[in-house]
Amino acid sequence: MVNTNRVAVLGAGTMGSGIAVVAARAGCPVLLYDVDAARVERGLGIVRSFFAKSAQLGKLSQEDADNAAARVGGVIELDQLNDVDVVVEAVPEDLNIKKQLLTRLEAVVSPTALIHTNTSTLSVTAIASTVRTPERVVGTHYCNPAPLMKLVEVADGRKTAPWAHEATLAFLRSIGQVIVETKDRPGFILNRFLIPWENACIRALEAGLGTVESIDAAVPAALGHPMGPFRLLDIVGMDVHHQVSSRLYEQLRDPRFAPPPLVERMIAAGDLGRKTGRGFYTYNDTRLFGS
Repeated sequence: MVNTNRVAVLGAGTMGSGIAVVAARAGCPVLLYDVDAARVERGLGIVRSFFAKSAQLGKLSQEDADNAAARVGGVIELDQLNDVDVVVEAVPEDLNIKKQLLTRLEAVVSPTALIHTNTSTLSVTAIASTVRTPERVVGTHYCNPAPLMKLVEVADGRKTAPWAHEATLAFLRSIGQVIVETKDRPGFILNRFLIPWENACIRALEAGLGTVESIDAAVPAALGHPMGPFRLLDIVGMDVHHQVSSRLYEQLRDPRFAPPPLVERMIAAGDLGRKTGRGFYTYNDTRLFGS
């Protein structure tokens, strides 16, 4: 598979590594950036593990899996991103961090490079407010876990140009994603629904209405979801869920978005999910996208 888009992903955590998998699987050469070599290597490890598992399960041939993994390299200097076509920012949901990073990035990348921000709780307009060319900044929210979920929400900032919007749609189609266009509002579409629902599932567990296993069995069987809420939360990470939930609660002041007490207790105990080996379930295989 040949895809001529050269992609950079900023942030080698769960989401950034997952987006790197999506782009590399579609044939794009990818550079995965983070602030230090250890974080980059951990992200590359997630990528390699995913493709190894894909080959093991027969979803990709061994050759295709090896080639896809080889398309992803790691960098710790923004200067090395000077010739990419698309940059996907996937750093933590902190407005100042995102703004500062995009300001630095803008001085490095080509004037024609698309800048995507994988936010789901912050304003695309606010993130783009300090760059000189906000017209090329587009919100692209990949569903988590990105390698397993096709949907991407696309939200323009107030100054996003039509050409950047259309080029973004074309890029996402080229890597096999399903697109939903939405507005630059807190939570977009999905997290407006998902976060209150996940919190409701956690509160149901706290109230003793069911067990982790029974709730996780009920949701796919009755609602057709690919996995139960607690399996999903273990992939996302309780720390990430808490951050997203809190950010939306701060903006919307709707109590359904406030993280339940169990979330904070699990974070305090270090039970963040699959990445730490224990969340709602216990894992021997801590690969984030493992089965």
